[in-house]
Amino acid sequence: MSTSTNPVIAFAGSHRIATGQLALVALKAKELLDRNDNATILIFDDVTSEQVEVDFRGSAEQVLQRLAAGAAAAAVPAESPDSHEPARGPGRPKLGVVGREVTLLPRHWDWLNAQAGGASVALRKLVEEARRHSEQRDQLRRAQEYAYHFMSAMAGNSVNFEEATRALFAGDQAGFELLVEAWTPDVRDHLITLANRAFSVQA
Repeated sequence: MSTSTNPVIAFAGSHRIATGQLALVALKAKELLDRNDNATILIFDDVTSEQVEVDFRGSAEQVLQRLAAGAAAAAVPAESPDSHEPARGPGRPKLGVVGREVTLLPRHWDWLNAQAGGASVALRKLVEEARRHSEQRDQLRRAQEYAYHFMSAMAGNSVNFEEATRALFAGDQAGFELLVEAWTPDVRDHLITLANRAFSVQA
């Protein structure tokens, strides 16, 4: 089960049945399953499109208890505060600086050592500059992947799926919306919401 605190969205077949916090959406899904145990329920993280697994066995109260227990377990730190703290190596941990081995060619070291502040300062500046340049590209990639995860799970057999996938990754918003126009409304509308996050980054 996902440990994310993001809102979720639930579908019964291709029809949206609920959106919101997981506990409330799980109750809506449980109500439907109690009326029709053959219903196919899929729940997605509303941001990442990761599928969220819920154990619907037992009563609604039992379902909520398991969700609460899972959330509590996820909140427990992996290590106790009393865990043995390893000896500190090189670097300045109080400032968040960690010393690690970096392997470069001699000419790289020569250039770094010639920079103002020395090799460490120069390397940090280079990394920060690279992070700034790649931030938008990484944001776009994530948004496209989130839309594609939902798209492949809910519409993988739909007409124009391959063409719509190419339009999504090509940034062709008009073409994408035209290709998915005939899809089931609830699936189409949520997918367009996800895809628009990617298109807005490109814009």
